[in-house]
Formats: sequence, structure tokens, C-alpha cells
Amino acid sequence: MIKADIINQMSSKAGISKAAAEKALKVFTDGVTAALKKGDKVSLVGFGTFSVSKRAARKGRNPQTGKEITIRASKVPKFKAGKALKDAVNR
Repeated sequence: MIKADIINQMSSKAGISKAAAEKALKVFTDGVTAALKKGDKVSLVGFGTFSVSKRAARKGRNPQTGKEITIRASKVPKFKAGKALKDAVNR
């Protein structure tokens, strides 16, 4: 499923235009992104939780040359599925 499929499904199920569905999806994703940038968690009960995890700096290897490199510390987005979502997928 791609973004266009989600917009089409939102439009038909909610009885709204595709433009309104696209705008709603953009507002949702922008809101989640802004919250994660601030370091907050976004929890949708029954669906799951979006959060940010910190990765420490580490050593790695350049696959082309084999030379050792340092990989900088970073923050990565994370998603943990809620119980209702897990149950729905496993039915």
C-alpha cells in the first residue's frame, strides 16, 4: 500500500474528497514528525506508539575499501505496534 492508496481508502471510507483526505494525512504525518523532533512520543491506543531512539556512535567499515570509519551518533524513529494491531494482523 502506498500513500495514494491510503488517500483513496480514507476518501471512500470517510465520504470526503481525495483533496481533503490528502490534507488530513499530511496534517497527521506533520504532527507526528513535529512531536518526534521534540523528543515526544505519539501514542495511538490500540494501534501503536511512535517514539525516538538514540543510537550511539560506533565503528563501521566502508564496504568498498574495507577501511574503518566512525558512524556518528543519531536519533532514529521507532514504531511499536499496539495489542489490537498485533491481534488483527495475527487473525
